[in-house]
Amino acid sequence: MTTTSTIDGFLPFRRHQTWFQVRGDLDAGRTPLVLLHGGPGMAHNYLEPLGELAEDGRPIVFYDQLGCGLSTHLRDASSDFWSIELFLDELDALLIHLGISKDYHLLGHSWGGMLAAEHAVRAPPGLRSLILSNSLASSASWAQGATRLRGQLPRDTAAALDRHEAAGRLGDAEYLAAIEVYYSRHVCRVPLPDFAQASFTQMADDPTVYQTMWGPNEFTPVGSLKEWTIVERLEAIVTPTLVISGEYDEATSECQKPFIQKIPLLRQIVLPRTSHMGMIEEPESYRQAISAFLSELK
Repeated sequence: MTTTSTIDGFLPFRRHQTWFQVRGDLDAGRTPLVLLHGGPGMAHNYLEPLGELAEDGRPIVFYDQLGCGLSTHLRDASSDFWSIELFLDELDALLIHLGISKDYHLLGHSWGGMLAAEHAVRAPPGLRSLILSNSLASSASWAQGATRLRGQLPRDTAAALDRHEAAGRLGDAEYLAAIEVYYSRHVCRVPLPDFAQASFTQMADDPTVYQTMWGPNEFTPVGSLKEWTIVERLEAIVTPTLVISGEYDEATSECQKPFIQKIPLLRQIVLPRTSHMGMIEEPESYRQAISAFLSELK
């Protein structure tokens, strides 16, 4: 094991500030792994267990995408400000700022996987590998999977969801309690540690990006990403790719199928006792899967 240094900083981006943190030494010769958090708008904190990968000498780059965490919040920005292109440009700017744009690995979790796939289909020359964690190839497949999972909920819970959605009462206590039943099955099946709860708390405090791009909850995308798909572009991903998900994942098999069918150099792992947050539910198995994949590369 090596001694791991930590550097925090801010990237000036479009007159705003993007916070980042580097664990390890970017000049030590090992290709860094850049982490793209989910949401959209859910800060990096819940990815903390992946910081341990830096103990083996591989630099790990965390950052908070614009609009959340320690980066600039823009609660009053117009809805068209928040776009995939915005976040792709932010990622490119970060890679250049850190001097790693010619050599890096990329891991995207959930929404971060959508963003990572959008980055990868452009075949950037510095991208050495791609890890799509608990992610999706289209919003339609996510909605399809969510409908199937909702059908497996206890009858009273499913009825409460349907009843309050039909009435538009998405803030009702009974509805929120029913959502928690779904989340405890398909988002995280263990109690959230404090570092992960921090991500949820931050997004609840400023849900601007999430509500604009996705919607009021996980079930059905109704924001600007509601028609999003990358299915017909997946064959353009030419880097080695790992697709990792959980047996009980809200990113269901419907979400994973296009990756498996269309990405040429692909390996798939399904963790048997996890849902959407394997880095919290089974942190050692999750890290081992990533470490083993990266160890075959640089």
